[in-house]
Amino acid sequence: MAPASLPRPDLFAHREALRLLPTAVAEKMVEIIGHKLFTYIIGGVKDAHAVDRWIAGGEIYGGAEACLQFAFQVVRILSEHDSPAAVQAWLTGVNPELGDRAPLRLLRESDIDTVAPAILSAARAFLAGGWADGA
Repeated sequence: MAPASLPRPDLFAHREALRLLPTAVAEKMVEIIGHKLFTYIIGGVKDAHAVDRWIAGGEIYGGAEACLQFAFQVVRILSEHDSPAAVQAWLTGVNPELGDRAPLRLLRESDIDTVAPAILSAARAFLAGGWADGA
């Protein structure tokens, strides 16, 4: 859990994404969302073998590291408050906060600098509102 002293719950996730080695970030992402979704998020990755190489310490290529850090930040924010299944559902579901687009698709197909503010805003809105049943 994020320390209670932080003013916003997403600050802990942001700091963790920046401080962890990319290998640890990749490993944690796979733990939370699985190989398939993780591989899909990182646009330049063609298969899960690349992810396995990253976890083993292989070099992360291209612009994948920035996407990896940001995606981890979002996943970490959500996983602090919900189950891995809920995080996976949030990533893959059509999101009204994002113009009825799936966050996963935006992460994969868009420039991270362009979509990051909207995705973070949608994640914060989700945390503020929770599931429809009030959970």
